[in-house]
Amino acid sequence: MKLVTYQPAGAGPQLGALVDGKVINLALASGGRLPNDMRAFIEMGDPALEMAHAIVAQEPGADAVALGAVRLLAPIRNPSKVIAIGLNYMDHVREQGLKPPSLATMFTKYPSAIIGPGDAIRWDPALTAKVDYEAELALVIGKRASKVKEEDAYDYILGYMNCHDVSARDLQLEKGDQWIMGKSLDTFCPLGPYLVTKDEIPDPHALSIKCLVNGEALQNSSTRELIFKIPYLIAYLSRGITLLPGDVITTGTPDGVGAFRKPPVFLKHGDVVTVEVEGLGQLTNPCVEEPGA
Repeated sequence: MKLVTYQPAGAGPQLGALVDGKVINLALASGGRLPNDMRAFIEMGDPALEMAHAIVAQEPGADAVALGAVRLLAPIRNPSKVIAIGLNYMDHVREQGLKPPSLATMFTKYPSAIIGPGDAIRWDPALTAKVDYEAELALVIGKRASKVKEEDAYDYILGYMNCHDVSARDLQLEKGDQWIMGKSLDTFCPLGPYLVTKDEIPDPHALSIKCLVNGEALQNSSTRELIFKIPYLIAYLSRGITLLPGDVITTGTPDGVGAFRKPPVFLKHGDVVTVEVEGLGQLTNPCVEEPGA
């Protein structure tokens, strides 16, 4: 099932399911039993998911709208936290000439950085001149998770979506190791276009992952290259950090990022970037330099 947060013309954000090119409003189709917010929906747990599955199994009603008639937003716009994993692809390790890490590298991207498909990635060139692209597979936590065992980890996943871990490399690496600043500028966490429930992704470690800049594939790899697998990450993180429904974990990026190309390639005004993980659609965003922003 493909879950979306969308905005019809003249209305606020709505919770929907995408079926055959049409968006079904889940709150309306459920007679108000389901909420109009993704995080609230996830917090309702399995009963909400089962109700949504039952709705999409039926023929779309007259209230369903064509996908092209609405604006898609980030699937989840208000997670309590976004936890990101760095240096987690073997090919990304190789391109830097490093040894594989013995411990998962973690950082945060603040929820205020989240934008949706079609929204502009914006930055002030006086603040950063080295904006890099990073295609990532993200997972969304489906229920409260604390001290989870690896063998139980998939029970805590609601689904998966594309993430673009936009990175200001000069802020991140050249001005005092400021990872949070370099990773969490406003608009530096595009998500979407939809959240795919885990039943449609039988093996998240066997997916192609790409990043295209102006149509050119600059990253082209597979999640088979992941060093720390998803069950390990959930177990490792939940040992000391309680994961809440709707929390987002991004799992790292493969080789081909701009900072390690020769010569380096950084995003510029007018570029269009697409992140595509197999089965999760395409997340496309334009780039805008905004002096003084």
